[in-house]
Amino acid sequence: MRRRELIVGLGILALSGSARAQAAKLHRIGVLDTSARPLNANFRAFLAALGELGQVEGEDFTVEYRSADGHNERFADLAADLVRRDVDLIVTRGTPAALAAKSATAKSATTKFATTKAATTGIPVIMAAVGDPQAIVESARPAANLTGFGANLAGTERRRVELLKMMLPRLARIGALMNLSNPSRQAEWESIAAAARSLEVAPLVLDTRARADIARAFDAASLAQTDAVVVGSDTVMQTNQGLLVELAAAHRMPAIYTFRDFVEAGGLMSYGVSLPDLYRRAAGYADKILKGATPRDLPVELPTKAELVVNRATAKALGLNIPEGFRILADEVIE
Repeated sequence: MRRRELIVGLGILALSGSARAQAAKLHRIGVLDTSARPLNANFRAFLAALGELGQVEGEDFTVEYRSADGHNERFADLAADLVRRDVDLIVTRGTPAALAAKSATAKSATTKFATTKAATTGIPVIMAAVGDPQAIVESARPAANLTGFGANLAGTERRRVELLKMMLPRLARIGALMNLSNPSRQAEWESIAAAARSLEVAPLVLDTRARADIARAFDAASLAQTDAVVVGSDTVMQTNQGLLVELAAAHRMPAIYTFRDFVEAGGLMSYGVSLPDLYRRAAGYADKILKGATPRDLPVELPTKAELVVNRATAKALGLNIPEGFRILADEVIE
């Protein structure tokens, strides 16, 4: 009887040990993003790409999702919370989120995914899309625990101004909605202003740091008789996409955006890199890190191609004809 009980007991212990081993494989991915998860098509692309690599949410990993909801100052606390929860990996979007993750993880130390080749100091961070990753990691190589992807392609700021000029040959003054409290947006504004002046177009900066500033920015643009606006890429803009598109339409103000989701929401046109593509590439890095790689194994990569997307219905509503040459240049014309 005792022998049978001993065998049963050993069997239970073995099963328990196996269950613990299975549970240990359930990684925790922290996310610092600019929009709420249900609205984030880019993060859905990240999850889909992980699934294609055999990493399934709920089976291989869980997600601790945090959004700043348009308030960059919240990222520091959100990043600290993810560190306290001891996540295995943090995925970020945007410069403020990346800087917050860098600061928070600098105080943590883990070798969860250390290999014989290298060790990781701090929770690994993947910058899925950041304005200037090399300014954050301070070189073209990854930092000790940070790597990722740039979301800005050199020359895109100038190209946005040129595209507005092509669409509006009589363009004389442009406004630029920029959150100048974001470290990477000052350089963006300077590039836009230089491009405008070279095309004999007068530039006007419209510092937009919060939702309440957006309506004021459009009012100021109209008062200054601005012909069109360039909308910068920042948390404030991304989380107020609907309002921006709505006010541009109400003011009958042609606008060019950085990312195509604004055009899908009714904006006139966009020129920039594909965010879903960057998130899919970030998923590849996440898969490698969860399997034992370290950020130092994965180079910081910059984009090589931007896409032009135009909304034909919005152009028509604004009384604009899309030039034939413009249609040829466009990667997609949304009907």
